[in-house]
Amino acid sequence: MTGKTVSLPKGAREKIKFPLPLGEGQGEGLLTMNAQHNTFPLANLTLHRIDFQPDTFTDADLLWLPHHVKLAHSGRKRKAEHLAGRLAAFYALREQGIRHIADIGEQRQPLWPEDWFGSISHCGNTALAVVSQSVVGLDIEEIFTPALCTEIASSIINLAEEQILQTRDLPFPLALTLAFSAKESLFKALSSATSGMPGFTGAQIIGLSERQITLKTTAAFAPALDGQHHSIVWQRLDQQVVTLLAKTL
Repeated sequence: MTGKTVSLPKGAREKIKFPLPLGEGQGEGLLTMNAQHNTFPLANLTLHRIDFQPDTFTDADLLWLPHHVKLAHSGRKRKAEHLAGRLAAFYALREQGIRHIADIGEQRQPLWPEDWFGSISHCGNTALAVVSQSVVGLDIEEIFTPALCTEIASSIINLAEEQILQTRDLPFPLALTLAFSAKESLFKALSSATSGMPGFTGAQIIGLSERQITLKTTAAFAPALDGQHHSIVWQRLDQQVVTLLAKTL
């Protein structure tokens, strides 16, 4: 069941140790960053997961990306996260028969092939990616601690939303993390409809079950989407949660 903790099937794991394409003019080379590729299904889509060890990353690994110069001034951790996310996206597109590495757009967004949509998310030493021919938004988060919930809850949800979360048979830290993550997934999927950063008041929690979260967008998100309902599926992976908004739901 989607709302329960699951483990990735061993058969889906693939250690990245074979030659990978480098940037244009760079030929072929081995990725030295220790990374592992996994897949798991969610909402009729396949999510691609990269678990990586940032301390094994070297700048030479970044040459795998044609747009590596755009990250020249980023920190090592950021470079490793970006590479892991693009690896996950590469595998997601390859599964569809497309050989493409998502560049960085003007708003720092991934650039997908024509007629394709995608989403990338990072958390700790994990990166996820998904692609679809319909709008899609993906997020992964570490479950909040009770102390963090006390500190940030009022900036994520209002009193009506808190009442919904408190009445569900879920620990409040898990429920609040889901609320945060679901709103992130919604923004990623529908960011093209906004003119800026709508903030957490741009969507309200109106339902939460063991399988999905229902959000209602407000005029603060985008006037054209005011009052629309959006279903977001969720899944727990150990101490992390994954939320996904996909048109297939």
